[in-house]
Amino acid sequence: MAQKTQTFTTRLSGWWAPRHTIKNEEGQVLGILNVHRNWYGMIVGGEYLPEKGEQLIFRRNPGLQRCQFALWTDTREWLGSSLRPRFFQRRIDVWTGVRPYRMVPKAGFGRGWRILASKTGQVATIKQPLLPRGSKWQISRKMDFELMLFCYFLGSLSPSESFLPSSLDASSTQNKPKAAAAGS
Repeated sequence: MAQKTQTFTTRLSGWWAPRHTIKNEEGQVLGILNVHRNWYGMIVGGEYLPEKGEQLIFRRNPGLQRCQFALWTDTREWLGSSLRPRFFQRRIDVWTGVRPYRMVPKAGFGRGWRILASKTGQVATIKQPLLPRGSKWQISRKMDFELMLFCYFLGSLSPSESFLPSSLDASSTQNKPKAAAAGS
């Protein structure tokens, strides 16, 4: 039996200190994600304040790489971290205690991200239309809400980088004709 796809929506308000309201499929507010900047504009972290449950804290790790963040609970339990392997690369690697994930721009043109598991492929997508300000998450496989929220936080830091398709799409489409030609 196939697992039901979960859908979440967000509504964005504010510019300097964005506030993301996260809702479930029924339109009930699950919580608020607040993004924090330092005095010269760099995003240094954020916090998720749920209606019910544990508060989550996003903190920038020391270093020069973009998207080098960690996800913590308010009781100082580590849930995950992220890193971009190269400075000009759009891929974001996300680690949890169990398995690694990779965030890449969605297939085709338009703003959005895909979350890929290392062995099973695409787990979820984040679609970010230009107007209205917000996004739509679709989780198609088993994935923790906290991890999806962390991926959304990372993707919201650089939405314009996801407009062009990723290089992972180009390499996978180039390999298919070679495999078909080798089989004939």
